[in-house]
Amino acid sequence: MNMKQSELAELIGVRRETIVHLENGRYNPSLKLAMDIAKVFHASVEELFKFED
Repeated sequence: MNMKQSELAELIGVRRETIVHLENGRYNPSLKLAMDIAKVFHASVEELFKFED
């Protein structure tokens, strides 16, 4: 969607650093955070995040 990390962070109410950690795989989002991000991108949580055991 050609969105800056800071713009996404502001839309979902987190710090930009949280977005950086998500993108780099250093942080697993809570279900609420994952759902908030999915809503912004009009996608499902499963489309945006890969869950591994």
